[in-house]
Amino acid sequence: MGEMIKVGMADMNVCKPPDSITTLGLGSCVGIVLYDPGKKVSGMVHVMLPDSTKIKNNENIAKFADTGIDELVRRLLVLGATRSSLVAKIAGGAQMFAFSSNNDMLRVGERNVEATKEKLNSLRIPILAQDTGLNYGRTIEFNPESSELLIKSVGKPQKKI
Repeated sequence: MGEMIKVGMADMNVCKPPDSITTLGLGSCVGIVLYDPGKKVSGMVHVMLPDSTKIKNNENIAKFADTGIDELVRRLLVLGATRSSLVAKIAGGAQMFAFSSNNDMLRVGERNVEATKEKLNSLRIPILAQDTGLNYGRTIEFNPESSELLIKSVGKPQKKI
């Protein structure tokens, strides 16, 4: 049994077996797991916002889907992943509060999921599984040995994708 590597909010990390990787408290944020199933190299980024170009204070690249995914790919390649073998699993992007407005700025979770999918598509990284949207938070744990993403939510049964 290896170490459980923690990824904070607007943070990222990479791992190999026997270690696993986790992030807590995904509300409107999206947890993106990229991994090379053959080499069992994996990484996770906990993104808070969709687009770094819309924010002045954007030095933390892990905070944004556009820059966080690029950096995670770079780190995985350094760890030995094969670029063409990378695949993804994503979770989060909830609408945590009910708003009567149709203001696009309030749809942070949905916008995070859209930006994540667009970025992964542009990089030709297929999404093998996802658990996104709805109105509840998630904690996720990824095991690179089994390629299973465990999703825990308060009041919901655990699920593996």
